[in-house]
Amino acid sequence: MDSNGSEAGARAPRTPLRSTTDNAWKIVVVGGFGVGKTTLVGSVSEIRPLATEELMTQAGIGIDDPSAVRDKRATTVAFDFGRITLSPQSVLYLFGAPGQERFWFLWDRLFSGALGAVVLVDERRLADSWYAIDRLEHHGMPFVVARNLFEPPTHSLEQVRAALDLSPQVPLLDCDARERESGKRVLIELVSHLYARTEAGIHERAAALREPAEEESHS
Repeated sequence: MDSNGSEAGARAPRTPLRSTTDNAWKIVVVGGFGVGKTTLVGSVSEIRPLATEELMTQAGIGIDDPSAVRDKRATTVAFDFGRITLSPQSVLYLFGAPGQERFWFLWDRLFSGALGAVVLVDERRLADSWYAIDRLEHHGMPFVVARNLFEPPTHSLEQVRAALDLSPQVPLLDCDARERESGKRVLIELVSHLYARTEAGIHERAAALREPAEEESHS
């Protein structure tokens, strides 16, 4: 699977940017090196995505490990950026984080202001996703995990969940980052997860407010 977003982005329909918008939401796409983050952002973005990709050179030898993605010729060095219009007043901004360890220092800044995140994983290299999950849990940021199907899977999603030590509450699903509809399903799953967490929080706060009132009525 090609993890370069330039081709995937070119297939997506392009929409002129509105001059103003009332509501804007930010989602971050994270994961290991070469798992398809640039491709995912490019496939779902309605504008030609901004991709800060550079050709991989000998300078990365001994620093980056391209052994599992031998066909990869370019790599993200800052972030990828895409946009989806949800309504005339609301837009969704997508930021794809660089996967190499030497660029991880950028992640905390990319997380700032984000509502949630997508962790893209390659089941052949699940250990590469541990850092992303750890950082999101550290920030307390809601996220979903999407297994990018580079080839027919050899493990069930439950086996992947166990290997990543994911909480049962974290959504886990398959996707093909090259396909626009598949990428949209991942984003819809994240939005549904965020909505469910918000609803649960409202019910918890309501219950906490009721408890003192009930105690006073019995005293």
